[in-house]
Amino acid sequence: MKLLRQILYPFSLLYYLITSVRNILYNNKVLRSTKFKTPTIVVGNLSVGGTGKTPQIEYLIRLLQSKYRIAVLSRGYKRKSKGFILADSNVTAETIGDEPYQYYRKFSNIIVSVDADRTNGIHQLEALDNPPEIILLDDAYQHRKVQGGFNILLTSYQNLYVDDFMLPTGTLREAKFGAKRAQIIIVTKCPNDLAEEEQTKISKKLNLSKNQNVFFTTIEYDNELKGQESISLSELKNDKIVLVTGIANPKPLTEYLMGNKLNFNHLKFSDHHHFSDNEINEINLLLTTYKMVLTTEKDYVRIFDRIKKLYFISIKTKFINHKKDFDNLINNYVGESSRHS
Repeated sequence: MKLLRQILYPFSLLYYLITSVRNILYNNKVLRSTKFKTPTIVVGNLSVGGTGKTPQIEYLIRLLQSKYRIAVLSRGYKRKSKGFILADSNVTAETIGDEPYQYYRKFSNIIVSVDADRTNGIHQLEALDNPPEIILLDDAYQHRKVQGGFNILLTSYQNLYVDDFMLPTGTLREAKFGAKRAQIIIVTKCPNDLAEEEQTKISKKLNLSKNQNVFFTTIEYDNELKGQESISLSELKNDKIVLVTGIANPKPLTEYLMGNKLNFNHLKFSDHHHFSDNEINEINLLLTTYKMVLTTEKDYVRIFDRIKKLYFISIKTKFINHKKDFDNLINNYVGESSRHS
């Protein structure tokens, strides 16, 4: 691994130069960044995937949906369509992407849309007969054409951006100083019992600016598996199951299942994997010897109509501490921005 990093390092320097020049041009207003009247919250990261953007977006939806009309605008990664699409009863995971489709199925009272061009997407949302009062931009931290009103940067506890390298040596999509654009930095996927002392140590390591706040979250798994019916994890301790994942980092999930003493065979696929008919058939054949197929909620929305005895385990973001402080920062931004708009 060390040798490979040395070989790829010149390419990382080139990528660093290109992305840094681009950010400097935006910071100095040489390149145009559009600010919108509708309050916008950007949720993103500096690295490539695996930081928990989806549960964080869902947390914001739950926090704000009783007070505001919310729209989620996503790129719709790996979708088989182009342009702006507003989710309705005709969309699928293939047409808008798995994460937006998950939002659409899960939250009936929000607007879900996709557009690789976030600027156009926001214009389209604002032109609706009943436009949103707040727009959540999913994975748009590097989309500098939009001037987000409030930026939330996620970084994984196991792979802090300050310890990472630029692509292709590491997983960073832009230089570490890009973190300074965020009002909030959330260290995700922390151990449940992360001590205050360790939190302070990490906060110092992140070298926060005076206007920045840091929070620490963990993953909370649901003990009830959902599918055609619900089943408790505790009911499966004497059974063999198949675990199918197509996410960036399934390690927290496998550790959770092992901690619950589940006997599972893990079929690991790449993030946002499109399952072929042959792969689906092979998974279905395993049900002759396994009780059920378990997957993530994001994977479930892509394959729920193709696999028998399929269940998913849902997750939520849980703040280790200072939850009220986070909620207040978000509510204050949205409330103040709404009054101004």
